[in-house]
Amino acid sequence: MAFKTDIEIAREAKKQPIMEIGAKLGIPSEHLLPYGHDKAKVSQEFIRSLAGRPDGKLILVTAINPTPAGEGKTTTTVGLGDGLNRIGKRAVVCIREASLGPNFGMKGGAAGGGMAQVVPMEEMNLHFTGDFHAITSAHNLLSAMIDNHIYWGNELAIDERRIVWRRVMDMNDRALRDIVVNLGGVANGFPRQTGFDITVASEVMAILCLSNDLEDLQKRLGDIVVAYTREKKPIYARDIKADGAMTVLLKDAMQPNIVQTLENNPAFVHGGPFANIAHGCNSVIATKTALKLGEYVVTEAGFGADLGAEKFFDIKCRKAGLKPSAAVIVATVRAMKMNGGVAKADLGAENVEAVKKGCPNLGRHIGNVKGFGVPVVVAINHFYSDTDAEIAAVKAYVAEQGAEAILCKHWANGSAGIEELAHKVVQMAESGASNFAPLYPDAMPLFQKLETIAKRIYHADEVIADKSIRDQLKTWEAAGYGHLPICVAKTQYSFTTDPTVRGAPTGHTVPVREVRLSAGAGFIVAICGEIMTMPGLPKVPSAEVIRLNDAGQVEGLF
Repeated sequence: MAFKTDIEIAREAKKQPIMEIGAKLGIPSEHLLPYGHDKAKVSQEFIRSLAGRPDGKLILVTAINPTPAGEGKTTTTVGLGDGLNRIGKRAVVCIREASLGPNFGMKGGAAGGGMAQVVPMEEMNLHFTGDFHAITSAHNLLSAMIDNHIYWGNELAIDERRIVWRRVMDMNDRALRDIVVNLGGVANGFPRQTGFDITVASEVMAILCLSNDLEDLQKRLGDIVVAYTREKKPIYARDIKADGAMTVLLKDAMQPNIVQTLENNPAFVHGGPFANIAHGCNSVIATKTALKLGEYVVTEAGFGADLGAEKFFDIKCRKAGLKPSAAVIVATVRAMKMNGGVAKADLGAENVEAVKKGCPNLGRHIGNVKGFGVPVVVAINHFYSDTDAEIAAVKAYVAEQGAEAILCKHWANGSAGIEELAHKVVQMAESGASNFAPLYPDAMPLFQKLETIAKRIYHADEVIADKSIRDQLKTWEAAGYGHLPICVAKTQYSFTTDPTVRGAPTGHTVPVREVRLSAGAGFIVAICGEIMTMPGLPKVPSAEVIRLNDAGQVEGLF
């Protein structure tokens, strides 16, 4: 069966001028800063004017652990936004911006798919409005100013062995993970070992996504710990006098981007930290703005609920004072079969027993999200190869977990295919059943927070960490950072730190390789297992097939 590709569907979209999309939310044209005809930024002045308005209801879309079979979390987020508008609710979609790294690597785009997409798809998956470039530039300006400070006499007495600020770029490049800089003699500075992370792992990205306004942004940038002296005294970005210039570079990037779905409903696309190596949520300023403008805001958290939803609840909601009304967990029959041991090549054949065998992964996520006090519904993202018996098996399993699973056909039919889920979400949200609370209190010791996540969310037996890591956490507690939440960097493919372990494993351990203080963003990063904050390209990267065709259109971007 031949289907149109996502990019073919996106090109056929009947887009409305972005001023008309803004008008649907009551945004005056003078407060929309257009980037062409189909995307714009919303002014800080207008956002400030919304302060006294009541908030709409916040709906989180999360998912099971990703598999090569595909789950369609962003597609479902967009589809649900369209579905809510279809049934008469004023709904706004809030998703993240796409990183160039996975676009040219293996993950592909981040604008949804089929008939549930955000457009302009090509621009969104490439340079968009330049936010990632601004974040990269601001981050690397700070890097340059640190080395420049040392070159011109090192007045702050920075210990070059204790510089913790690395450089970033928005591309997968394993060759840059560990490098030596300042080679070439006296004129080029003092040689030292450092490396690059991908831009979406940058603390500047996290800061932009967690800041409420430009003033908050500059304070957080100034709070970044970049190095230590020989006496282990922290050196901050404000000590380097970099915070002002960094804020200038991020001035426009701080303003949320507004675009539209294929059905001409408004969508905010702003910020883009990965969920496996960062906190995985779109910006607080975009979400809060949408809540002032819409009755319902549908947002997503990256990868599976063990990463994205946990960080959404424990970091974003905790820091921003957000209270989600309901959560949707996206699953597919194909992914259940893959969790049940079926090879990708065999997913097209009916296998009810494999579906049942794979469902515990979904069950684990249902239980985890319920543990935050948020009501849950499961969205079965429909594939044409799904059979009635397989769908019935998923629905029956979910019912046993005390939740409901609803078949959704938004990929093929847009909002018409997801009306049932939209009605269910409204019912849950308006029931007032949400009693949201984070997983752990601020006052809990840092290592105990890490253990709480590992045991309650990953169902591990223990966390393994060297004495040096435990001592570092205690040092940060003594320095006043003990109240910060934990951001776990681990594989997205499994509840464990081993990407090959599917299902709902128990009895495993979580090894912590490194911890990093993100004082400006306001969390501690715990790097677990073999996860890398600078990914590499696969053997056959997507970049090999991306090109311009004879009509000047982009091909190979999906």
